[in-house]
Amino acid sequence: MVEVNDLGIKFKMGKRRRSRALALLLERSRDRRESAGEFWALRHVSFTVERGETVGIIGRNGSGKSTLLRVVAGIYPPDEGKVSVQGEVSTLFSLGTGFNAELSGRDNVYLDGIMIGMTKNQIDGIIDNIIGFAELGDFIDMPVRTYSSGMRARLGFAIAIHSDKDIVLIDEIMGAGDAAFRQKADAEMSRIIGERTVLIVSHDMNNIEKFASKVIWLNRGVMAAMGEPKEIIEQYLAASKVKKRPPDLD
Repeated sequence: MVEVNDLGIKFKMGKRRRSRALALLLERSRDRRESAGEFWALRHVSFTVERGETVGIIGRNGSGKSTLLRVVAGIYPPDEGKVSVQGEVSTLFSLGTGFNAELSGRDNVYLDGIMIGMTKNQIDGIIDNIIGFAELGDFIDMPVRTYSSGMRARLGFAIAIHSDKDIVLIDEIMGAGDAAFRQKADAEMSRIIGERTVLIVSHDMNNIEKFASKVIWLNRGVMAAMGEPKEIIEQYLAASKVKKRPPDLD
């Protein structure tokens, strides 16, 4: 179970020289709640994810979706509000974020597994399944820097999906790989739906509607809406002025 209550996350903005005219305009337009050099990535965000529920998180780039997952994962502490997570978390951030590029894929399986709280013996018991699922062949013993983005994503997905953690966080990864791999990934997602608590960030509205039982729409760091997937997705697309949803080519 995940409970988020009035969450706020604030980042400091890097300083750079600006013209006096631009600085004056920005000063006049700045939200008075913000101090100079600060940016609220999330503000006043509240929701509950029940055990076994799958929640999709949508919104335009920069709306705070990935930041929210990192808060739930415990990477960012809240600046405001409270986040309560009951259960162990397995994280899968975009394109294998967190992999050591100089280590082999095999070594990264152990590194990632240990980082999410697994023991070496536990990893030993599932590593063959992870390697087989990721379809990397001999590349598993080559440095990750030699991998394509799709190969990294497949390995990251395989690690997250084969862990025994209660909560799975997936960020922009469901479209990784070719059609055959996506079909296999969809089957694995269908298998864990209801067994684990899942939070999915994606721009693929077809996948969000396929897997999520509830959708959260973030807009500029605040919650624009939350509710039934089809309804919230249509509201989001209409607000984004998307005339027609892209087809599901699979």
